[in-house]
Amino acid sequence: MKTYYLAVISLFILCACDATPDNTAETASPTAKKYQHAILSFGTVIDVTVLSTDEALAQQAFNTLDEDFEYWHRVWNPWLNGPLARVNSLIPTKAAFSLPLHLIPLIRQSQDYYQQSEGLFNPAIGQLINLWRFHEHEKDNKQPPDKQQIDALVAANPSMQNLQLNNIQLQSDNESVQLNFGAFAKGFAIQRSIQTLKKLGIEQAVINAGGDLKVLGQHIDRAWRIGIRHPRDKQTVIASVEASNEESVFTSGDYERYFIFNNTRYNHILDPRTGYSANLSQSVTVIDNDAGLADAAATALFVAGPEHWHRIAQKMGIKFVMLVAANGDIHMNPAMAQRIQLNSQGASVTISEKL
Repeated sequence: MKTYYLAVISLFILCACDATPDNTAETASPTAKKYQHAILSFGTVIDVTVLSTDEALAQQAFNTLDEDFEYWHRVWNPWLNGPLARVNSLIPTKAAFSLPLHLIPLIRQSQDYYQQSEGLFNPAIGQLINLWRFHEHEKDNKQPPDKQQIDALVAANPSMQNLQLNNIQLQSDNESVQLNFGAFAKGFAIQRSIQTLKKLGIEQAVINAGGDLKVLGQHIDRAWRIGIRHPRDKQTVIASVEASNEESVFTSGDYERYFIFNNTRYNHILDPRTGYSANLSQSVTVIDNDAGLADAAATALFVAGPEHWHRIAQKMGIKFVMLVAANGDIHMNPAMAQRIQLNSQGASVTISEKL
């Protein structure tokens, strides 16, 4: 989880750590106050901080986001008996059917990101995700699925390109497609939530969903300060970066959901090309104004690894990237290098001029 602190000078958000507010926080202006609210959704705690002079307005915002996240969690969850589960049950028929309106933008954007990422972001591999069972919280006694089952699903090659969307009609030419928006829905929801806060008249806020966040405005007269956790030491901040206006900072890491079997680490970020955990990276942090894109890109770049991340980032339009490779080496592009402050001692740093 990520934490954030409203401190005397700036807000310090510790990515992917437990949320613990600082009791010494100052207000954003002589009359503004800090209001905080926690929402349990998408399998994590979503921490919302609003800086406002109007307590009633802050509470209205919290009530609205409560309703929105409850709705999104219900209708976009593939494991609940809801709309997405129904869609997944109809896809194997290969017949056209009417799609719920709320799923259309997720599918359309996912198809774009699928193409831009060369298929490394692929919400169509829901069967493969189910096979690995990372959504089940128990770590003990876990082991990789049967290799023949993995190979069969990889050979079936489910992809977002298998889906034809015509107005509200959806049809698939591949019965193995099962949709799981776990690498995108949270960012998509955060993007919408920030727009909701803006419409309500809120100008300064942070929405932090279990390690991924988007800011609104600035803290007083300066940017929010974001800390990025070390992928192998949750108590250590490997780097920090400033974000303002409506920037999103998203990190995908192999430390969130994983298990170790026969001395091999298996994490929940699957490589659609192999069916196994992507193992070239420890974490990837991206910055972008669009939280949905940042969410999808962080996953795709994690799978791409240190040799190919720059090409995928360029295709997806991502301008700020920091990747921690499997061996602990740090890779980033010049634009990110100008913004980020590294706190890691002794790590090898490579700045790629390819992006």
